[in-house]
Parts: sequence; structure tokens; C-alpha cells
Amino acid sequence: MAWRMRSGEGGAFPGSRWEAGLLNGRMTSLPFPSFAEALRVWFRIGCLSFGGPAGQIALLHREVVEERRWISDARFLHALNFCTLLPGPEAQQLATYLGWLMHGVRGGVAAGLLFILPGALVMLALSAIYVGFGEVPLIAALFFGLKCAVLVIVVEALLRVARRALQGAVAWALAVAAFAALFLFGLPFPVVVLGAALIGLAMPAAFAGGGHGRPQDGPPALLDALLAAEPDRIMRLGGAARRAGLIALALWVWPVALLMNAGGLYGDLAWFFSKMAIVTFGGAYAVLAYVAQEAVEHYRWLSADQMLAGLGLAETTPGPLILVLQFVGYLAAGVPGALLVVWATFAPCFAWIFLGAPYVERLHDVARLKGALAAVTAAVVGVIANLALWFGLRVLFGVILEVPVGPMRLEVPVPASLDSLALLLALLAAVALFRMKLGVVKTLGLTALAGLVLKPAADWLLSGFGG
Repeated sequence: MAWRMRSGEGGAFPGSRWEAGLLNGRMTSLPFPSFAEALRVWFRIGCLSFGGPAGQIALLHREVVEERRWISDARFLHALNFCTLLPGPEAQQLATYLGWLMHGVRGGVAAGLLFILPGALVMLALSAIYVGFGEVPLIAALFFGLKCAVLVIVVEALLRVARRALQGAVAWALAVAAFAALFLFGLPFPVVVLGAALIGLAMPAAFAGGGHGRPQDGPPALLDALLAAEPDRIMRLGGAARRAGLIALALWVWPVALLMNAGGLYGDLAWFFSKMAIVTFGGAYAVLAYVAQEAVEHYRWLSADQMLAGLGLAETTPGPLILVLQFVGYLAAGVPGALLVVWATFAPCFAWIFLGAPYVERLHDVARLKGALAAVTAAVVGVIANLALWFGLRVLFGVILEVPVGPMRLEVPVPASLDSLALLLALLAAVALFRMKLGVVKTLGLTALAGLVLKPAADWLLSGFGG
């Protein structure tokens, strides 16, 4: 069946449509999403992006690849490979990249900001509540239910991505090796991904036909159809993206330099968190220990207990886990400190994407690099599996031990610390998602409501027995 584009008044913009031949005996067509429609989806993703990078990548894949077919598996994984190599939160940068592909610079800015803002606003409110009233049990119960649902969503997405992306024994072996390197040996994410790229360059024939996932059934993704009809689109978008990247760099560096020159608390915050934005390869987990040590012991912006409380809040709110840094900024300098930390952390993320994405997109169809990209895709499956297991262990178990075995470090959960309520809510989410086909929003809502009802009761029973 041949697919082609019919240009409307907007050409490649809102109003364009892609026509098919006969599909089930009738002609069909699909509209390219307008910027307003995309805004609604990016806002929805920002509000539902629980579960750290694994949950957020899973949600992005479900929304733009599986359900709406805006982006193909190939292009999604190609973008994810690039974002994995960058400092900063890879899921937020992936959203920015995809938004740019869809609607240029304004699309990238919108997708990236909407990925951050809901979580940042929630984190700001919770930081104020924590400082004013301490921990709030009802809020904790609500987010507890959400975490359990996200665990199921992550597992579903991992299986779906692996099924499409891993083709052949070598690709599977590389995914397993990447998982082992991360989970057992604690190697940094970029080292694993770069190693996979070198393997793909050295033996591209082993990944022939792998690349970026199997073709999807039915019509091509809308963006692929648009790019086929307008092959110069990436080049046209690239010039504006590079200008936007330079502007983002200037808007990041200029206020930070002014604050550092002025000195004092705000200068320290600007310098420290700008430095973190540059070295946070592998996401938030890679640097949280260092941030905690410096913020608690060197700068004395907060106590160790407060740092742990902030991490707990960040793990249960939407948005990147790196938003825990906003909590540190709030305890150090109130609302201005929180806003400064968010700016210093995320402004460079837009610069990396807008400066790098146009060049990365040009490599998408270069034959000699396809082996390397296919190998990176396989490794990224292992990366997501590692994040999913890390998250799952911490949702279901209260105590996890690090057991050294030679050069390896095994994370072993203590069976007695199994959280029965977390397991029950995860099973409820699995039934809602897989069996009842309720979808992500209804599944999250159902499980959050169950957590809101059951968690306080469970805590009361435990405290009663403990007393």
C-alpha cells in the first residue's frame, strides 16, 4: 500500500494530511497534529511523568509512538540514544528533541518546559508544605499509589520496546551485557552506550536489519510521512535550532556569571548547580550522592534528614528526579533559590538539544552508521531495564542490601521488607492496564485513589501493632 502526502493550505504545517490507498476497503487519511494539539499532549505527559527516567521514557513512547503514531520507533530510539549521551535528565531532553522534530524550536521549547513545569510547581508547593508543616501523610499516600502504578507502566514499556528494538542474538546479548554493566558493575551510562557504539562500528553486519526497531503495522508515523514529502525539512529546522541553542547558552551563562560575580548565597547556588548541569551524565542518580555531600557537609544548606525527605518528594512527583535540587534551593534561599536552581539545571538542557539535534538527525539515514546506532539501541534497552529494576526494588522493598561479589555489587532485597500494600497496588495497576485496558490516566487515577484509602489504614495498623 502506497502512502503519500496531500498538502493543504499549511503545507507541512497544520492542515497537511497523509493519504493511503485502500485500507479495509476504504480510503483513509490522518492529519498532522497542530501545535495546539501537541501542547495538550506535552502538558499531559508533564503531569503524568512519574517514576523517574524509566517511567518517563515509557510514557513518552506510549503517547507519541504507540497511541498517536506521531513518531516512529526508529526516530524515537534514535533521539533517545543521543539524549542518553548528554548531561542532564535524558527524558526531559528527549521530550524537547521530539517537540523540535514536530514543530521546530517553539515545539521543542514547549515540550521541554511542559515536561518540567508541572513537577516543578508541585515540588515547590510540597517544599513549602514540608518547611511549614512537615510531611503530610495524605499527600504521601496519594503519591505512593502513583508509584506502584508507574512500576507496571515501566515494565509494559520495557517489554514493548525490547520486542521492537532487539532483532537477532547479538542485539539481545548486547542488551543483556549493557544491563549487567550497569546493574552489577555500576559503570556510567555514557560509557556503556559509547562502548555499544564502538561494537556496532566494528561489526555492523551483526546488526544489519536491527537499527531502530521493527516497522510498525499500518501507515507510517506521521512525522516520517512528512519528512518523506519534505526531505529538506530537517535542514530548514536546523538553522533556527542552532540559533536557539546559542540563545539558550547565553541566557544560562549570563545571569550565572553576574550572580557569581556578586558572590554570596545566590552566587554559590548559581555556580554549584550550573556545574551539576554539566557533569550529570547518566541522570540524577549518578550525582545525587555528590550533591547531598556538598549541600549538607560543605555548604550546610540543609541537613541529611532533609535531603532524604527531598529525595522522597522528588521520587513521587511528576517530572525529572533532578527536581530534588529545587528542594535544596528552596531550603537554602526560599522561592528565589528554588527558581534559580531550576534555571541553572534546565537552561543548558535546551542548549544541548538545539545545538546537537540537527546534526544527529542528519545521521539518521547514513548507512555506515546504522550498525553503531543499532548497537546503541540494543544497549539502551539494557539501560531502561536497569532503571526499571532499580525503581521496582525500591517501590516493593523497604530494605535493599549491597552485596559485594568480587568486582560486582549486587543489590539484594530483604524478603521480610516486602511492602505487601505496594505489591497489591502494583497488581491492581497491572489488572487495570493489561486486563481491563483502562489506559494510563485511569490506571494512575485508580491506583492513586486506592493508595489514598489504603495507605493510611495500613500505617495505622502497623503503628497499632508496633505499639
